[in-house]
Amino acid sequence: MTNVKSSNDKERDAELQMTKYDIRERSLEFAVGCARLVNKLIRSQVSIEYSRQLIRSSASVGANVEEADGVLSRRDFVNKMALARREARESRYWLRLINMASLLADQASKNELERLKKEAEEILLILSSIVNKTRNK
Repeated sequence: MTNVKSSNDKERDAELQMTKYDIRERSLEFAVGCARLVNKLIRSQVSIEYSRQLIRSSASVGANVEEADGVLSRRDFVNKMALARREARESRYWLRLINMASLLADQASKNELERLKKEAEEILLILSSIVNKTRNK
């Protein structure tokens, strides 16, 4: 076999690379990842409440990023992105709380939680950069 990629493979690789840095896609994938993680929690009164909070905050990140895309003023854009940043911070908190409360039974789920905590942090940094750069224009 050869290592030569077709033009379709190169285009798909370039598209995947762009998706990695697209905050809209990343926030959507983050919310989906959190939803999947919630389904793996040990069922208890505590996990039900934490799940609700995590689902709301993680989905709100992407919803506010999407809303920011359609606003008419820079001020509204900054406000929506700042709100998305706050929701990312809240999501990170709920993930940490789930971890500290030991609400996951298997190691694969714990690994996924660690990945999501890291992604929350990266999204938070990206959103902070967007807000700061836009404010300073």
